[in-house]
Amino acid sequence: MAFDLIVRNARVTVAGGGAKADASLNDIGVRDGRIAVIEAGLTGDGEELDAGGSLVSPGLIESHIHLDKSRILDRSSPAPDRGIDHMKRVAAVKPGFTVEDVYERARASLETSLINGVMHMRTHVEVDPNVGMKSFEALEQLTRDYSWAIELDLCVFVQEGLTGIAEADVNLVAGLDRGAKVIGGAPSYDSDRAAQISRIFELAKAYDVDVDIHLDVGPNAEDLNIYQVCELTDKIGWGGRVAIGHGSKYSAMAPAELAELGKLLADTGVTVTVLPATDLFTVGRHQDHSVMRGVADANALIGHGVNCCLSTNNILNPFTPFGDGSLVRIANMYANVAQRGTSDELAECFEMVTNRPGRLLRRDNYGIAVGNPADLVVWDATSPTDVVATNAQPLFGFKAGRRTFTRARAELHRP
Repeated sequence: MAFDLIVRNARVTVAGGGAKADASLNDIGVRDGRIAVIEAGLTGDGEELDAGGSLVSPGLIESHIHLDKSRILDRSSPAPDRGIDHMKRVAAVKPGFTVEDVYERARASLETSLINGVMHMRTHVEVDPNVGMKSFEALEQLTRDYSWAIELDLCVFVQEGLTGIAEADVNLVAGLDRGAKVIGGAPSYDSDRAAQISRIFELAKAYDVDVDIHLDVGPNAEDLNIYQVCELTDKIGWGGRVAIGHGSKYSAMAPAELAELGKLLADTGVTVTVLPATDLFTVGRHQDHSVMRGVADANALIGHGVNCCLSTNNILNPFTPFGDGSLVRIANMYANVAQRGTSDELAECFEMVTNRPGRLLRRDNYGIAVGNPADLVVWDATSPTDVVATNAQPLFGFKAGRRTFTRARAELHRP
């Protein structure tokens, strides 16, 4: 039997089976870009790769990132002395963005994500009047140019306020007209938070697109907007199609209060995407000692039935002056901060960069199963738990059966 690719001796994460890997070794036969066979001792011809007992997972999913404003530290430094003017610093340089500039910076950030195992991505794209449609145009082109390696969804939104700003609304509509699959927002920067949220859902229904809103960022559990989001989600029947990013205020909730919120989120089908790198850097700056973490406990929310994801958010800008495109590093950071270290808890962290965001992005054919696209990542580890615990590196990636990257294991040169 002929195959285009055979990955041998793989410990496979099973589609629909959670993040648990099959302890036995199997071979994966790929034909015409799809998984044709999964079985031990597969006979057949084709290009072969011996995984040597390593874990093979589906491609990772980056469900919340800002490619358009990544890598701007050369023109917009972080606030010194733990200042809080991140937004002002980024807004000041956006008028200088060009299509070519955004494309090159976004390309660099996208490529670091690719070599770290990401094969699906949702990127937010700002269309505020001070940048117009330049970033959107650049990321439209990037989506086309890198379709061989990644499925990239654009989420159009305004960062600096929507209510009463006619051009901002016009740009949002233009992005939807040009095919954006998601609409987002940042109501905390709006003169009328409730009005912005209502407009987002109005447009989502009119264009039949998903919703992904930056929400409930802050050091306490007061003045939450999540209840309006849940109400509108239920009203228009958008369960499973709505996500909020950050939710750092939920980290300040007592267990009983968090359980009540979790039940509401689960019942309405709203996903929470936790962004630990940014929230650790920006939350708690009002404190001069015993600084709070400000990172929502995704594992606790999952325990109440909520779908949760982990994601990068920003790379090398004033909101997060760090980043290497590694979702595994983000998951490892989150687990450390959230004090989640059991095998099951770490496996759940791996779920939050694979199957759970796959559900959010509605990738119905995601996962390692016969008939699904052969999107495969071979890890320098033997289980999802080990990947997160050791911050393991991906060794090989295949998108639709075509190799997209190779990373050599580090070699120790003994005397």
